[in-house]
Amino acid sequence: MAATVRLAHRTAGVPDAPPVVLLHGLGDSAADWDPVLDGLAARWRVFAVDLRGHGDSDRPGDYSFTLMRDDVLAFLDTAGRDRVALIGHSMGAVVAVLVAQAAPQRVSRLVLEDATVPRPGDLHRPPLPVPAEPTPYDFAVVNAIRAQLTDPDPAWWDDTDAVATPTLIVDGAGSDQRQAFLAESAARMPDARVVTIAAGHHVHRNAPEEFLDAVVRFLPRPGAASL
Repeated sequence: MAATVRLAHRTAGVPDAPPVVLLHGLGDSAADWDPVLDGLAARWRVFAVDLRGHGDSDRPGDYSFTLMRDDVLAFLDTAGRDRVALIGHSMGAVVAVLVAQAAPQRVSRLVLEDATVPRPGDLHRPPLPVPAEPTPYDFAVVNAIRAQLTDPDPAWWDDTDAVATPTLIVDGAGSDQRQAFLAESAARMPDARVVTIAAGHHVHRNAPEEFLDAVVRFLPRPGAASL
């Protein structure tokens, strides 16, 4: 049995409001969501998680998208949340899709910010040298994730056509190649749409008001039976 990894997290919002879980990108932490946290907390119970190796969470030295997926599912169990909306940025978006693939009954909505699961052959992310100065996260996670982006499990992409969870893909209007890939990803999913906010890869940070507007319009309002 895999060792238990402790995930630090921030909570905000009314305790009995519908739950939303935020998953950050590579090298970031729950604090990266601060520009939109209050706006989300005004309507939902928000859990902003530090994924393994990041922030104040444990740094076990063993990292992968699937381990992070399992960590999130264990976190939901510990938090007593049977069904949540997941909002993921970059690496966190990949983790969110894997959670929806593994346990669709646990995910009511998906918001994927400028990323989704990688497709074999699309990316080449060679390992990076270890920095001379300490990083605020375990640097080992960087090359572990880059290796999986370069050589992902083909099932991740193949199974996107079975992700029936209503999904919003937020396109930051980067390269034409990325925009085409995100559009193709949405086309594969039974219930997905794309909204474009020309703010770069960190939409929630660079255009928080526009990001919040798109998310608030997409997620069911508190009290809706579907969440």
